Amino acid sequence: MSEEQAFDATARKRLYWHSRRGMWELDLMLVPFIENCFDGLSDEDQYAYQTLLACEDQDLFLWLMRRELPDDPALTPIITKIVDYAESTRTSDVRPL
Repeated sequence: MSEEQAFDATARKRLYWHSRRGMWELDLMLVPFIENCFDGLSDEDQYAYQTLLACEDQDLFLWLMRRELPDDPALTPIITKIVDYAESTRTSDVRPL
C-alpha cells in the first residue's frame, strides 16, 4: 500500500462496520460488497461508498432496491456497482424480495 492510498486498514474496518446497518436487506448487499469489491474500486468510488454510508437506511433501501434514485447523481455509479454485484452473486435458492 502506498502513502496515498485513500483508505488504510483502520479506515476500511470502520467502513466495514458502518456497512452493517442492522436492516437485513441492506446487510445482504453492503457487507459482501465491501468484503469482495471495495479494495478494487477507484479512489473516487471508495469515497462515494463512504458518502453513501452516511445516508439514512430508508434512503439506502429505496436506492438499492431500485425504487428511487438519489438526489446526488454522484452516488448513482456506486449504487449501480453494489446492485450489479449483488445480482451477479445471487444464487438460485435465494428469492428476490
